[in-house]
Amino acid sequence: MTPPDANVFSETPLVRRKRREEALAKWIFCAMSALMILPLVLIIGYLFERAWPSLSLGFLLEVPTRGMRAGGVWPAFVGTIYLVFLSLAVSAPIGILAAVYLNEYARDNWLNRLINLAVINLAGVPSIVHALFGLGAFVYAARFGYSIISASLTLAIMTLPVIIASTREALASVPRSFREACWNVGATRWQTIRSVVLPNAISGILTGVILQVSRAAGETAPIMFTGAVFFKAVQKGDLFPYSLHDQCMALSMHLYTLSTQVPDVQESIPFATAVVLLGSVLLVNAAAIALRVYLRSRKKW
Repeated sequence: MTPPDANVFSETPLVRRKRREEALAKWIFCAMSALMILPLVLIIGYLFERAWPSLSLGFLLEVPTRGMRAGGVWPAFVGTIYLVFLSLAVSAPIGILAAVYLNEYARDNWLNRLINLAVINLAGVPSIVHALFGLGAFVYAARFGYSIISASLTLAIMTLPVIIASTREALASVPRSFREACWNVGATRWQTIRSVVLPNAISGILTGVILQVSRAAGETAPIMFTGAVFFKAVQKGDLFPYSLHDQCMALSMHLYTLSTQVPDVQESIPFATAVVLLGSVLLVNAAAIALRVYLRSRKKW
C-alpha cells in the first residue's frame, strides 16, 4: 500500500526517459531543418558578396555595353518578364481546367488513368527534351520561328504538369461535405465547383503558380533552342522593347553567356546578374505567397 505522504503524481524513471528521448528527437529535427536552410543562406550570402561591386539600380536599368563586358541587364530582365508571364498566361488556365476535369469530372477508367500517367511522366521529362519538342513543334511545325511565342509555349508545356498536380491536390483538400451540401440544395456540379470548390482551393493553386514562375525564370535550354538570343539592342528603360515575334534576351541565357562566352568580363557582373535573377524570382514568389496567406486566412475551415 502507498504511504499517505507519497506523491503519486511524481515522474517515474520511464516518464523521464521518454521526456529525454522526446527532447533529443526535437533537437535532431531542428538541426536537420537548419541544415536544409544553411546552404541556401550561404549561397545567397556568397552571391551578394561577389556581386556587390556591380549591384545598383543602374545595373538593372542599363543596357549591356562594350560587348557585354559592362553596363546592365535591362534587355535580359524585360525578356525574362515577357517569357515568364506569357508562359503563365498559357499554362495556368489550361492546367487549372485540366485539374478540375481530372479531379471533379473524370471517372476511373483506362483513358483517365492514361492521362494521369502522362501528366506524371511529363513532369519528369528533362528540360532539353522539352527544348527539342518546342523547336520542332513551335519553331518549325507551327512556323512561329525563333520568337518569344515559341519560347513561352515551350516553357508553358514544361511547367504544365506542376500546375495540374498542385491544383489537383488543392481541389482534393476541399472537404467533400462542402460539395454534398451544395448538391443537396440543388446546385449543379459546375456551380459547386465555381462557387465553393475553387474559392476554397485557390491558396493551394497558387502554390503551383509559384513553382511555375520559379522554374520558367531559371530555365536556359528551352529558350536557347526556341527564342533567346545572345544580344538584342534595346533602349534604356524601354518597357516594351520586343514584339511577340521577336527573339529576346533572358537573364538565365545572359548569365550563361557571360560565364562561358564573354572573355575579360568584370568578375562581379555574372554574380550581379545571378542576384537580379534570384531577386526577381523571390519578389514574384513573395507576392504570390502573401496573396496565398491572405486567401488562406479567409477560409472558414
